[in-house]
Amino acid sequence: MDARVVPAGDAAWLVELPERIDPVVNARAIDIASRVTRARLPFVRDVVVGYRSVMVYVDPMADGAGTIESRLRSILGEPTEDTCARGASVEVPVCYDGVFGMDLADVAAYARCDVAEVIERHLAVEYRVFVVGFVPGFAYMAPVDPRIAAPRRSSPRLKVPRGSVAIAAGQTGIYPAETPGGWNLIGRTPLRPYAPDRSEPFMFRAGDRVRFRRINESEYRATSEWGDA
Repeated sequence: MDARVVPAGDAAWLVELPERIDPVVNARAIDIASRVTRARLPFVRDVVVGYRSVMVYVDPMADGAGTIESRLRSILGEPTEDTCARGASVEVPVCYDGVFGMDLADVAAYARCDVAEVIERHLAVEYRVFVVGFVPGFAYMAPVDPRIAAPRRSSPRLKVPRGSVAIAAGQTGIYPAETPGGWNLIGRTPLRPYAPDRSEPFMFRAGDRVRFRRINESEYRATSEWGDA
């Protein structure tokens, strides 16, 4: 797989892979980031993985920092591990009823099907977490069934309710906090994707496999971690 290692200023290096949303490319990015992290290089400050890239932040004044380019190129020569096999399998309950699925009708109109089919198609897929970002805990997951892969809304909302399950442009995700957003809201989960008070604050990591499970509003209220029961 083609890759480039390029400087990003004097304190970071960027590994760029083919420019497409692809599980194989993403697996390579996650694997590279994992190898750099496991190496515990004293001059590496942080490693951030994207859809098809890895940013490695370094302390340019630390001993050994000048070797980072050669180390990254050495890692690129190693075979890719199956990161999805190592990732966690996560089940997420979702209530699609009433106000929780406020954009379901719009997605159904886009797909030229009924709301029940939108829900069925959303539930049928095992999703891969490609990257976590935007706000802490927001996992970008794909692939969404092409039939229901509606584009972003033309007018973003100023406030999206926390826990909202949404789709846009072939991806699905969960809003971990009340934020602005332009994705189509099709349901809500009672679980918190990001909780700084937990021993493990993040529910998702890149490479995880995710399935959604339908629940009704009573089940949502009974299990909500948001304090809105």
